[in-house]
Amino acid sequence: MFLSQLKTGGVICRQGDAACLVPGFAYTYELAKAAIAAKAPLAAIIERQGAGDAVDLAALAAQGKLDCPVRHPDPAHMYLTGTGLTHTGSASARDSMHTDTAGMSDSMKMFRMGIEGGKPKPGETGVQPEWFYKGTGVEAVAPGEDLVSPSFALDGGEEPELAGYYIIGEDGTPFRIGFSVANEFSDHVTEKINYLYLAHSKLRPAAFGPELMVGALPDHVEGTSRILRDGKTVWEKPFLSGEANMSHTIANLEYHHFKYALFRQPGDLHVHMFGTATLSCADGFVTKEGDIFEIEAPQFGLPLRNRLVRAAELPVTVNML
Repeated sequence: MFLSQLKTGGVICRQGDAACLVPGFAYTYELAKAAIAAKAPLAAIIERQGAGDAVDLAALAAQGKLDCPVRHPDPAHMYLTGTGLTHTGSASARDSMHTDTAGMSDSMKMFRMGIEGGKPKPGETGVQPEWFYKGTGVEAVAPGEDLVSPSFALDGGEEPELAGYYIIGEDGTPFRIGFSVANEFSDHVTEKINYLYLAHSKLRPAAFGPELMVGALPDHVEGTSRILRDGKTVWEKPFLSGEANMSHTIANLEYHHFKYALFRQPGDLHVHMFGTATLSCADGFVTKEGDIFEIEAPQFGLPLRNRLVRAAELPVTVNML
């Protein structure tokens, strides 16, 4: 089962090739809250509502009418976060940026910690991953919309990832809604200057969707990340995800995010990105304004496409009261 959301309001459920509106709900967030209140799976709530009008999901996506699969009505209560160095191929790209000639880089040390302790046995706590903050719902970009790189950025590069969506219940319990593809857009040139600039490099928008898969994450996910320029593919590479290709379990990554009381506030929405092993910058590719990022994983439905643009310079002044 897959869920999508219209920018104008409306939740779409797709099962197989058939897609239709879910009656009674304008937003996926409302649907998830209803499922929590009823102590029932999302599928049960959707079945109870019955099938609404049929829609052409691909046409809606092409027309730019689909939003992120889930949004919070108040962007300040939507957290965008992620974990890095979580995939079995992720260390090489990062290590090339953070090489320490005196020995193993901190990135490689963190990666090895995940390999050795990121998949704990049931009942045990695994090693904590690298963690980063992207921003609030203000930075959540819908499919087809522009990914805006700030004027001061040194780079605007794609990161093809899977994202998990979580809503916090009234008693502080996190509930996972599902997963979608994501573009965890970053500034890799800034990050390369010094790994302590990682936090700065991540304060960028990120794109999500178009479809959210309800249920457990497949153990093995195959996808393709590509960059199009003037209608032609100028860079392309496959990527793998799912726990079979990761150094951490999803449960371990979830635990180390939600162990903080800050992230268990009732009603909040969390979109957490689980890392990547494929970056165009690692191949020496330099993106340009106008490039189209395309992230495709057939197991997750329609591809995610966004255009790279650069923001105009905005002077920053601080006034005294």
